Amino acid sequence: MDQPLLALVSVGCLVAAAVWGRSARYRQKLYRRLERDSGDADLKSLALSDFRKDLHTTVLYAVLALATAATAVVGDGSGVIVLLLVAIPIALSLIFGRNFISEARLEHSRSELERRAQEVLVQEELAPRRWAARLAPEDLPAFPGFEVGRVYQAGSGLMAGDFYDVFRPAETRLAAVIGDVAGHGIEPAITAFQAKYLLRVFLRQFRDPAQALEELNAQMAAMGRGEEFISLCVVVFDTQAGTLRYSSAGHPAVWLWHEREVRPLRATGPLLMLDPAAAYYSREIPLEANDLCLLYTDGLSEVRSGNQLFGEERIATALKRDPGVSADVLCKSLLEAARDFSSGPINDDVAILAIRRV
Repeated sequence: MDQPLLALVSVGCLVAAAVWGRSARYRQKLYRRLERDSGDADLKSLALSDFRKDLHTTVLYAVLALATAATAVVGDGSGVIVLLLVAIPIALSLIFGRNFISEARLEHSRSELERRAQEVLVQEELAPRRWAARLAPEDLPAFPGFEVGRVYQAGSGLMAGDFYDVFRPAETRLAAVIGDVAGHGIEPAITAFQAKYLLRVFLRQFRDPAQALEELNAQMAAMGRGEEFISLCVVVFDTQAGTLRYSSAGHPAVWLWHEREVRPLRATGPLLMLDPAAAYYSREIPLEANDLCLLYTDGLSEVRSGNQLFGEERIATALKRDPGVSADVLCKSLLEAARDFSSGPINDDVAILAIRRV
C-alpha cells in the first residue's frame, strides 16, 4: 500500500460503519415491534426515521471505508472513484432529507407535548398541597398569651375538605376554628375555603360566635349546593372578659381542660347549609390560665380497627392523662395513637387543633 494513512482511515470508517450498522439493526427491530404491537402512528414514524438515519450513517461510513481503501491501494488515479462513491450517501440524503426534517419537527412537537403534560402533572400534584396550605396551614403566627398546637393529615382524596384557622378578630380576642365539609374533591375544598374566609369576616363583625355562624350559614346556603354540609366549631378566647365562648354547628365534641377536669363542648346548632334559617346559640365559660381546648375533625374520632371506632372517649382520655403536655405534642401524639389503633391506612382527612391559655 502506497498510502498507509488512508488505509488506517479506511479501517476507522469500517469500524464506525459496523457500530452504526448494529444500531440500525436494533432500531429496525424496535420499528418492527411497534409496527406489530403499537397503534401510535407518530411513534412508529419516529422509530422508522431513527432506523433510516442510522442506516444512512452506516452506508456513508461503509462507502468512505471502501473509497479510502481503494485510494490507498490504487493510488493517484482513484480521486474520481472516491467522488462517485461518496455521491451515493449524498443521493440518499437528497432522497430522505425532507423526511428527516419533517420527522425531526414531529419529534420536537411530541417532546413539547410531553413536557407540557409533565407540567400539568406537576401542577396536579402541587394543587392539593397548596389547598392544604390555605385550609390547614402548618405555619401560624405567634399569639402572645396562648400556646397553639396543630396537625393535619390528608386522606386518600386529591383535595381536602377539612380546615382550621386561628386568628385575632380583635386585640383582646383569639378565635380558633375547625371545620369539615362533607365529601372529597375540588368542590368541597372550594366550599371549605369560602367558609373559612367568610367566617373571618363575620367573627370580626359579630362578638358572639353564634351570630357569626348564623350569618355564615345563611350566606353558604344561598349558594344552592344542597349536597354539601359543613360541621364547624368556633371557640373565642376573650382575655379582657376572662371568658371562653363557643358555638358548634353539628361538630364532634370539643374537649376542654378546665378546673382540673375534661368536659365536652357539644353542638349548639345543626350542620351548616342544612337550613338557611337555622338558629345557633353560644355558651360562655370562665377562662383561666392553663385551660386547654382540643378541637378535631371526625377523621380522628372515626378511625377504625375492625368494627371499633377510635372514638371521642379515647381522645378525652389522652387529654386527661397528661393535661400539661404541650399543645403541639398533644396533637401529634393523638394522630400517632390513631395510626396505631387503625387496622389499615387512614383514608379520611384528619385535622387536630389545640389552644392553651398560658
